[in-house]
Amino acid sequence: MSTILFACVVRVRDGLTLSASTDFHPNKDFIECRKRLKILSSTLARCPDRGTAKGRDLSIHFHTCGDVTFMSICSSSFPRHHGFCFLEALRWEFRASYDSICVGLASRPYAFLEFDGTIQKVKEHFNGASCSQPKEDVQQEQLSPAPVILHLEDVAEANGVANGHIAAHLESAPSYRMQSVSALGILSLILNIMCAALNLIRGVHLAERSFQEDHEGAGNVIAFLIAFVACIMQTSFSNSVFEDRLICDCYFYNTMLLRDS
Repeated sequence: MSTILFACVVRVRDGLTLSASTDFHPNKDFIECRKRLKILSSTLARCPDRGTAKGRDLSIHFHTCGDVTFMSICSSSFPRHHGFCFLEALRWEFRASYDSICVGLASRPYAFLEFDGTIQKVKEHFNGASCSQPKEDVQQEQLSPAPVILHLEDVAEANGVANGHIAAHLESAPSYRMQSVSALGILSLILNIMCAALNLIRGVHLAERSFQEDHEGAGNVIAFLIAFVACIMQTSFSNSVFEDRLICDCYFYNTMLLRDS
């Protein structure tokens, strides 16, 4: 039977399905064709604007217009130019309801769920009209650029899938191994935590004294607190010369102030 079985609207840049008809046929060929359509939708940015992926019993027609692509699954006996007339009718209906901003802002699949009913209505019209489309529409379609002919098997292989299995990649991802911390590393971590705690205690103690003595030790308080922050940073970022230099400068500054006092 010559019919349109399924149709959907897909965003070109990422293959996100914006709307689709609610048809499901418990047919092995149809289910396989839906999988191939899904694969094809993820590669639309590299495909021509118009094309047909032909299979033995079912074919996929697609028509890209700007940032969206209109796709359909039809029986292979369905006239190709009528299939593209159907996609053109969907395009007019879609553009009457949504603009490029709405398409770009869509963040989830089937964001335009309300358009599903329109797809169903147009599909039923084309299926029920027995392909008796207006003569001018058919002539206009025949004047359009001829669609590129693909094969459903090529669609899968072009996406790195062959016979339903993902092709193995030759390049393996780099493997990383966690190494156990040495005794010296544990000792360094403990000393850093102790120094940080000591600097915090001394800084708080000096802050209390400086408030009682007209803020004379404010410089020491700041130096100890900076040293405390540097010690904490050292526990997170190992082998950092900046933190080592900062701690030494703070200790030197405190020593000079205490000696002068």
